Amino acid sequence: MSGKGDLAKLDVGVLTADQQEKLRQFKIKTRINNEKYLRSHPEMEVLIGDFLRDVLLKRPADIRDFAADHFTNPDLHVLIGSKMEGNME
Repeated sequence: MSGKGDLAKLDVGVLTADQQEKLRQFKIKTRINNEKYLRSHPEMEVLIGDFLRDVLLKRPADIRDFAADHFTNPDLHVLIGSKMEGNME
């Protein structure tokens, strides 16, 4: 696979019926596990929401550098913690 969007071009029709069913079950199980994880970690919603808000407000030219700076901020846990406390009140 050479470029972006190649995954969208995958032909699941080449899978056998059994393989398609296993893939479907895998996708369902993965979604359920992801949902359980996110529900057990409410700070994720705050963390991601805060990042997206900053991206949309600042519209950085280099999103990778911006993300690296954002998520390596040594005070990030304090900021997220205070926002979590603010949401609980």
